[in-house]
Amino acid sequence: MYLKLDRYFLTPNTSATIQLFNGTFHESDHVITRDRMVNLSLVGNGQRTQVDTNQWTEKDNITLLNFETGAAGTWVAGASTNPRNIEMSAEDFNNYLEYDGVIDMLEQRRQNNTLDQDAVEKHSKHMKTIFQDGEQMTNDWQRTLGYPIEFVPLENPYDLHPGHALRVELLLQGDPLANQLVYIDKVVSNAGTHTHADGTTHSHEAGEDHSHTEGALPLRTDASGILSVPIDAKGIWYLRTIHLVTSDESGLTYESNWATLSFEVGDGHSHLHATEHSYEHEGPGIPGYFFLLGSIAIVAGLFFWFNRKK
Repeated sequence: MYLKLDRYFLTPNTSATIQLFNGTFHESDHVITRDRMVNLSLVGNGQRTQVDTNQWTEKDNITLLNFETGAAGTWVAGASTNPRNIEMSAEDFNNYLEYDGVIDMLEQRRQNNTLDQDAVEKHSKHMKTIFQDGEQMTNDWQRTLGYPIEFVPLENPYDLHPGHALRVELLLQGDPLANQLVYIDKVVSNAGTHTHADGTTHSHEAGEDHSHTEGALPLRTDASGILSVPIDAKGIWYLRTIHLVTSDESGLTYESNWATLSFEVGDGHSHLHATEHSYEHEGPGIPGYFFLLGSIAIVAGLFFWFNRKK
């Protein structure tokens, strides 16, 4: 489940739309009912505003939030769902683990000889997106929303450009989550082609079935719950993870919390600053026009010297 925009670079005080996709980043399977949506927030200019579920609408299989952008700044939007239970056969549960890349739990079931056991999983999903409103950057990108699990960047994505790495912290119940598998992917606009974070591509029009993790770059958080996302291209980037554990709660076998984050990378303010800096501080070299004047003086001196010899 993802929050996403068609354009992540917006104009202050204009109409905009945030989309909630329930499925993959490119296709929403169905809309989310109001009773499942909680903790809907817009964060900007130091303020967190709660969004009423009545502000959401639906179109086809996509849930939409139409809103007015505020003053210039780096903004965050977030949404969360109430948990619900789902029963799956052993085969369906194993297929889901493989499709969504929850390989740690799949391996645990293999080692415990429980691949043949059915599952009842309680799951909830927590989404964030970061977008830039106007030119002025603010620190709202680092705001935590208090979700059971969430990604929190350690630097502003809109201050970066390709060639940098974005450090992101993953929190579980407010604490750093170590050794958690996270999938990184990106969308680079190229005539309908989706370029994955691992460098592979596929056409959006192809429509063939493929794994949710196919082409995505798998990374693990370190001991401090931090991962470094290598930004190698401009475009829309998105992260996702599923924290799945066994449950002792009556009637359950597993509990999962899902987290996603999306943002866009452009040229970045730091890139512009670095360019200006390189021109302002080229060192104490001799300006070019001194070389031109010196060359003219040498030629003139030789001319007079040869005329004198004659």
